[in-house]
Amino acid sequence: MKLSIIIPTYNEEDYLPNLLESIHRQEFDDLEVIVADSHSTDRTVEIAESYDCKVVPGGLPAIGRNNGARVASGELLLFLDSDCVLTNDYLQLAIDEFELHNLGIAITQIVPLEKGFINELSHEFANYMTKKISLIKPHGAGCYGILTYKSLHEEVNGFDESIDFGEDTDYIERVAKISRFKVLENPRLLISTRRLKEEGLKSITLKYAKSTAYQLMGRKVTLKELDYSFEHEKHNTRIFYSLCGEGMGHAIRSAVVIEYLINEGYDVLVFASDRAYDYLNGKFDNIYYIGGFNTVYENNSVRNKKTFAYNMKDVPSDLKNNMNMMYKLAKKFKPDIIVSDFEFYANLLSHLLRIPLISIDNMHVLTEAKYSSPKRYLKDRIFSEAVVHAFIQKANRTLIYSYFYPELKNRDTKYVNPIIRDEIINLKSTVSNHILVYQTSDSNSQLIELLKDNPDKQFIIYGFHKDLKEDNLLFRKFSEKQLYEDFRNANCVITNGGFSLITEALQLEKPILSIPVNKQFEQILNAIYVDRLGYGEHHDDITQEILDGFLDNVEEYRKNIRSNFNKLKNNDETLKELKCAIDEVVEENN
Repeated sequence: MKLSIIIPTYNEEDYLPNLLESIHRQEFDDLEVIVADSHSTDRTVEIAESYDCKVVPGGLPAIGRNNGARVASGELLLFLDSDCVLTNDYLQLAIDEFELHNLGIAITQIVPLEKGFINELSHEFANYMTKKISLIKPHGAGCYGILTYKSLHEEVNGFDESIDFGEDTDYIERVAKISRFKVLENPRLLISTRRLKEEGLKSITLKYAKSTAYQLMGRKVTLKELDYSFEHEKHNTRIFYSLCGEGMGHAIRSAVVIEYLINEGYDVLVFASDRAYDYLNGKFDNIYYIGGFNTVYENNSVRNKKTFAYNMKDVPSDLKNNMNMMYKLAKKFKPDIIVSDFEFYANLLSHLLRIPLISIDNMHVLTEAKYSSPKRYLKDRIFSEAVVHAFIQKANRTLIYSYFYPELKNRDTKYVNPIIRDEIINLKSTVSNHILVYQTSDSNSQLIELLKDNPDKQFIIYGFHKDLKEDNLLFRKFSEKQLYEDFRNANCVITNGGFSLITEALQLEKPILSIPVNKQFEQILNAIYVDRLGYGEHHDDITQEILDGFLDNVEEYRKNIRSNFNKLKNNDETLKELKCAIDEVVEENN
């Protein structure tokens, strides 16, 4: 007769090996061991797997035991706590006595692992009381080797998961109503005295006396009434946060989000590629590098074929390396949820391991909103929407950063305010003569030549990865501190259509001349709405006439920004929306 041993665990690396070794020493081979783990943060799962145990998700003990029984292949089920140890021949003795008396459910008497007069006396007294009480009513204080048939377990629908204390006694009572119950005489379980050490003999005795009295009267008792707890109820919500490494916008806003989540008590592991990894690695621990997708630009245009060819050569190795690393970390860290700022591999992991997913980015306005755009961009729009659909599928919640708000298609999607760095929010904006130029890539040579032809104007330029002064042009490498100063004093901004730069420019009341990267529809849509809202102008290319016309109307655009843009005092509203979404989704999936 095959036996399935089921062990609920939470952070049991100090105790589980002793139990598994004692099982291994038994002269009984027809068995399997199932560990139902409740998101342990130590080596519990690794230890279980090293002993070839089946590992299933756990929770409170009743949940873990039921989950284990659900996958059990044995005719007999033995429920054990992780801090016990089997005595010699325990399994054979238990099954022989169980079958001899034609039982349906049984429990075991106990012996303390740690010797000493008080320990031995208290455990013998517990055995005596358990046997005496069982003459009145089937009873089992503590899961001291509950042995039963899987068929009976299924007939009573397992342990009652709504009970947080005494679920073992309730289970024994229900199975005993349809079968025979006995406290076994021969096998003994060695039991840890850790609770006794932590709480003291008097406290433990009073708690179990109270619970036993309640149960004899037919009344359920709760953990709260006994001031008792299981450690795994208290673990912080664990988050995998993964972000796109293309450009700096995802990284800059993610730094704000990650800091907030950590300060709110969440445990966070972060995954990023390229420049995003470099930026965040200097700010946080627990940052992991992943290979990401990159866009090829030439002459301020996306080259789709070259982008495809460039990324395809790395995709096989990135897929293998990224998923291997993220999978192993997920098994060890056991995230409750994944938060993705438009990162592809986190989406795959979510579906592979069935971990709930929250999407928070600005890209999903492309697929989740109802908006109009000129027909000349239709091909780019279709392509970009396909990319967004490919990157993220079936998120539990979708939050969209935006400064424009076309009607949304789905109920689980919501707009949130853009994340603006505190340093930007706190800047005192002034208007001086220079124009800030910020480029997604360094491929727009046409723009540079045009700016040189305006020697009466001063341009400070970011995005060309160099520090250089050329006549009226001042090129700067990326530096947050310097960028703040140049941003604060700028008259206006010439940029592509990057979302984060646009929203920060609006926060500082800087009119925007947006020349989005050709074929980059997300940037094109951002630019379209800059123009529609009167915050600046959108053009596919820049000419002298366009530059002059924009500068002639700068003050009108500034007036519109001051009147209509919702300037932020802080990021609290958006961050609280994310926190609420995380907590709701985690609760829904527990």
